[in-house]
Amino acid sequence: MHLGEDLLTLGVLFVIAYGLGRAGKLIGLPAIPIYMFVGLLASPNSAFFPLNFPPADVELVAVFGLILLLFSLGLEFDQDEFYGNAGKLLISGGTRIAINLAVGFALGMWIGWGTREALIIAGMTAASSSAIITKLLIELQRLANRETPTILGIMVLEDVFIAVYLAIVGVVIGGETDFGAIALQLAISFTFLIAMFALARFGGRIVSRLINTKDEELFTILFFGLAVAFGGIGELLGVSDAIGAFLIGLVLGASRFRGRIEQLTLPLRDVFGAFFFLNFGLALDVTTFGEVLFPVGVAVLLTLIVNTLGGQLIAWQTGLTRAQGLNASAMLQNRGEFALILATMATAAGLDPRLTPFAGLYVLSMAIVGP
Repeated sequence: MHLGEDLLTLGVLFVIAYGLGRAGKLIGLPAIPIYMFVGLLASPNSAFFPLNFPPADVELVAVFGLILLLFSLGLEFDQDEFYGNAGKLLISGGTRIAINLAVGFALGMWIGWGTREALIIAGMTAASSSAIITKLLIELQRLANRETPTILGIMVLEDVFIAVYLAIVGVVIGGETDFGAIALQLAISFTFLIAMFALARFGGRIVSRLINTKDEELFTILFFGLAVAFGGIGELLGVSDAIGAFLIGLVLGASRFRGRIEQLTLPLRDVFGAFFFLNFGLALDVTTFGEVLFPVGVAVLLTLIVNTLGGQLIAWQTGLTRAQGLNASAMLQNRGEFALILATMATAAGLDPRLTPFAGLYVLSMAIVGP
């Protein structure tokens, strides 16, 4: 097995990503669209990159990236914040999600690619990017702002929405047409979700005893293995590998080792996550962007309008000023990993191939027009 050329190409791509990432920070551009752009440059569908790199070589590593992204999301999920402010969050965040979802579904039906495709587009437009928002709050030094707790609370609610929506979409796009089989699959999916949420809420002490070890290397191997294993369980149960990883992250986040796991996970998530976004870029074909340019333009415009109005609604519901509402809407308009995860699921299910360039161009566009 001769991997010299592939290793050289991959190394060069990561160095390019580093250089563009440094430049992007100067203008406030987050890392996710940069990794996608580097993948797009090296895509076999484009002629920009002089070295040949087959996307199949990074697909499994990219899956690890997806799993660790959702695992980290579950790990960082603030259960106390969610259960303590559930009423306010359900009103402000739930209204926002419902409006974005309805507008996104209407857009998807108007585009005319199909009902299942419309469900995918609705999901893409409904949820923000936790990864991009978290990085922006830190980089722009807005953690102490009055609107930030509201932003974080809505992000928490969106995490729950993502878990439920992926479970539903995973069944719907699977091609099953028998109502009984669909109902059974949904019952299995929701039973898995409820059981894992209950374990995370009430089983923290038990989990802490089961995973207790002082050896950092073995501890890392353990939680990585659990993340991958539950990703597989989620896939087998029909709720997707991403949600399986999210749920075990939720459970481990309830243990007394949460901070330790977060510290060890961060570099793994960043490296493998870069593979996921790079791999998504590799799958893009710049020649197909023309087919989705108008739908993406409409999606971006609708997202900006709906989120701006939604920010003012949130400000009214939570007692924020108009300026703070605008800040919240600007942060929450970023789209990222969830849109790409949905596009990946759609590709695997054999849905309209235009969903992939739509997601890529949509995420890139929202990152550029965002704060």
